Amino acid sequence: MTRIKRGVAASKRRKNVLKRAKGFENRRSTNFVAAREALLHADKYSYRDRRNKKRDMRAVWLIRLNAALRENGTTYSKFAGILKKSGVGLNRKVLSELAIVAPDTFDALVKELSV
Repeated sequence: MTRIKRGVAASKRRKNVLKRAKGFENRRSTNFVAAREALLHADKYSYRDRRNKKRDMRAVWLIRLNAALRENGTTYSKFAGILKKSGVGLNRKVLSELAIVAPDTFDALVKELSV
């Protein structure tokens, strides 16, 4: 029976782990065991933060929207109530983008709704 040399799969796996850990500091980027442990944590954080990013972006939209509304003499909480009563279908993301990109249009919308 012919001899089967091992090591190709193992070295490939180690090489891929070290490639993914490129950019980590110190031993975590060069040592396989440390890199594998660091990648476990990195994957856990990336999974969690893909969900948290949505939460953070909504908070940013609300902050931007509140700042733009205060320039127009109202607050976000009052404006949210007006939006709900009037049945406007624009979401917070679109409204905050509108406040940044087209402030004149946003001001007209606020004045129209608050009257």
